[in-house]
Amino acid sequence: MKCPFCNGPDTQVIDSRESEEGESIRRRRRCIDCEKRFTTYETVELRMPQMIKSNGNREEFSEEKLRTGFMRALHRRPVPTNLVEDAISRIVQRLLSLGEREVQSRRIGEMVMKELYKLDKVAYIRFASVYKDFQDVDDFRDAIKEVQKPAPRRKRQ
Repeated sequence: MKCPFCNGPDTQVIDSRESEEGESIRRRRRCIDCEKRFTTYETVELRMPQMIKSNGNREEFSEEKLRTGFMRALHRRPVPTNLVEDAISRIVQRLLSLGEREVQSRRIGEMVMKELYKLDKVAYIRFASVYKDFQDVDDFRDAIKEVQKPAPRRKRQ
């Protein structure tokens, strides 16, 4: 790392410490040329993948758009905000864990559907009606039947 005082190309790390939160590393450095000391911080930079829309356009991922989609589907539904934030966090973590530079917007939509299904069935149907482009009452009927299916029973061991 270059020295910020003399632009010397060589610096030496004197001390390294992890931050209290564990999200960065603080390094004390000394310039080999001018011997002045300075501090640097090292943090992880995570990039969200770009979204590929159904029309082929690429768009930056927006957590705010994701949150808006959840809030529209959950409008006037009795779901605590902390559960919505947890669902959004799980989607963001899944996207980061994919390690891909691009992801189809359809894949994100499917993740949202799974989370809404767990949170609130009415919100799930609201979102599905737009996401799956319901055309008539039969589409709604099929979605309602899907959420009314009894959960599979676990076998006793």
